Amino acid sequence: MDLSRVGFVAPPIPAESGADKGAGRLMAEAAIELIGIDKNFGPVRANRDINLAVERGTILGIVGENGAGKSTLMSILYGFYQADAGEIRVAGKPVAIRTPNDAIALGIGMVHQHFMLVENFSVLENIILGAEAGGLLKGSIARARAELARLEREYGLEVDPDALVEELPVGLQQRVEILKALYRGAEILILDEPTGVLTPAEADHLFRILAQLKQQGKTIVLITHKLREIMAITDNVAVMRQGTIVATRRTAETTMEELAELMVGRRVLLRVEKGEANPGAVKLSVRGLTVEDSRGVTMVDDVSFDVRAGEIVGIAGVAGNGQSELLEAIAGTRRAVSGSVTLDGGAIAVTGHADPGELRDRGLAHVPEDRHHVGLVLPFEENENSILGYHDKPAYLKGPLLDTGAILADAEDKIKKYDIRPPNPRLRTANFSGGNQQKIVLAREIEQDPAVLIVGQPTRGVDVGAIEFIHRRLIAMRDAGKAVLVVSVELDEIRSLSDRVLVMCGGRIAGERSPETSEGELGLLMAGVEQEAAE
Repeated sequence: MDLSRVGFVAPPIPAESGADKGAGRLMAEAAIELIGIDKNFGPVRANRDINLAVERGTILGIVGENGAGKSTLMSILYGFYQADAGEIRVAGKPVAIRTPNDAIALGIGMVHQHFMLVENFSVLENIILGAEAGGLLKGSIARARAELARLEREYGLEVDPDALVEELPVGLQQRVEILKALYRGAEILILDEPTGVLTPAEADHLFRILAQLKQQGKTIVLITHKLREIMAITDNVAVMRQGTIVATRRTAETTMEELAELMVGRRVLLRVEKGEANPGAVKLSVRGLTVEDSRGVTMVDDVSFDVRAGEIVGIAGVAGNGQSELLEAIAGTRRAVSGSVTLDGGAIAVTGHADPGELRDRGLAHVPEDRHHVGLVLPFEENENSILGYHDKPAYLKGPLLDTGAILADAEDKIKKYDIRPPNPRLRTANFSGGNQQKIVLAREIEQDPAVLIVGQPTRGVDVGAIEFIHRRLIAMRDAGKAVLVVSVELDEIRSLSDRVLVMCGGRIAGERSPETSEGELGLLMAGVEQEAAE
C-alpha cells in the first residue's frame, strides 16, 4: 500500500515534557479525557494509571504490542468494561459510562476488530438494530433509508442498503459498522485494528473517509499495529506497553523506528532479512483446481502452480478472489469440483472426501485465515489448543488416554519458544490477545515439522514485535527445506516474505511475478488489469 498518497496529517499539538513517564496531555479543548484509569482482570493488571486526552477534531493513534491494554482501554471508554479506578470526561464533563448505550448517548461510537453484525440481516436492518424509533418498523426503516443515503453521500460510504451482510466483502462490512456509528450520532469514533481485514485499496478508501470525518469535526481514535498507517493518517500517537502509556508523540516528529522501539522496549527490525532461496523438489503441486462456494459460485477457476522445498510462494490478491477457498481445498476442508493436488508426490482426494487428519500425518500443516472459527476452540485452555488436531500423536497419549502432564509440558515449551503471553498453559484461549492466539496456532503447526506449510494471513491483527517473530519463523521453515505457501492481503508482507509471487483475481492466477515487482504492477494484476493494457 502506497501510504505516501494519503497526505492527511493535520498540524500536531505541542508535546509536553513528562509524556514518557506515562502522563498524557490534558488539553483545553479535549473531546475525551481519561484520568488515572486502572483495570484488573484477576491477577492481570490490564490498564495502570492511564492518563490520556484527545483533542477535538483530531486523529489519535494508539499503538502497542498485543496484550498492551489498548483494546481494554477503549472498551472502558465504550462501556464494555468499567474501570476499577479513574475518571472519564467527555467535552470536559465527568461522565459515567456503564454500558455501550451510555457511550452512544454521549456521542461515542466504536468499530470493533471483529465486526458486530447480524450476517443474515440486510445492511439497513443492521444499521437500525437497537435504534428503532418506536414499535412500528415501517417508519423507522423509511427514516433510516433516507439518513443512510445522506451519510453515504457525505462520507463516500456507498453500500447497498438491501444487501445481506453475509454476502458483502469485509471492506463493505466495515463501512456498515462505521455507518451504524454515524447513524447513532457519533462525534467520537473508535476504530480497533480497522485495516486488519482490508486490501490496500480498501484501506486507502477508509483513510479518505477518516480524513473527511476529521474535516467535519469528528474526533477519531485509531488502534492499529501498522506503523505506516499511524504515520500517514494520525495527528498524534500514544504508545502503550504492559498496560501503561509509555510515550506520546506528535506524529510529524517521530519515526516508525522510534515507535516500534517504544512499543517493544527494544530495537525492532521493520524489514524481513533473508538470504537467497535454494528451491528443491516439488512438494506441493496444484493442477487445474476448480472450487465452488456454498452457493455454487466458482471461486477457484482452473488454478495450477507448484511449491518447492526451500521456497516461499506468496499469493496476493483482493480478499474474496478465491484465495481462502484455494487454501481450504488444499487442506482438505473444502471439496473441489475438479482438478488435482499432489503432496510430496502422493495425490490428495480434493474432489472426494479428503481427510485433514490424514494430510497432517503426511506432512501438511495448515494455519487457517480465521483463527477464531477454524484455528482454535476459544473456550479450550491454551494447552488443549496447542495439540488440537494432533491429540492422537503418541507423544500426547498414555495408553488410550491423553497424557495431561506431557501435554502441559509441551505447551510450556511452545510458550517459551514462541513468546506467548501470558505464559499460562491453563488459561482459556479466549483470554489471549489476537497476536498471541496466532502464535498458539503457528506453534502448533510449525512444531510438528511439516514438509509443507500453508498459511493464511499470517500476521492479521498482530503487533510489530510479533510480526517480526512470525516472519523469522517462516523464513526459518524455508531455510530448513520446507515448502511454504502464504496467502496475505498485505502486499508488503507478500513482497518481503516471498521468493515467487502469484496474483489471484477472479479465482484465476492473473500472473506470476518476482517479489521485486512494484506495488503498482501487482495492484493492477490484483484488479484484473494487464500491465500491457495499462501501459
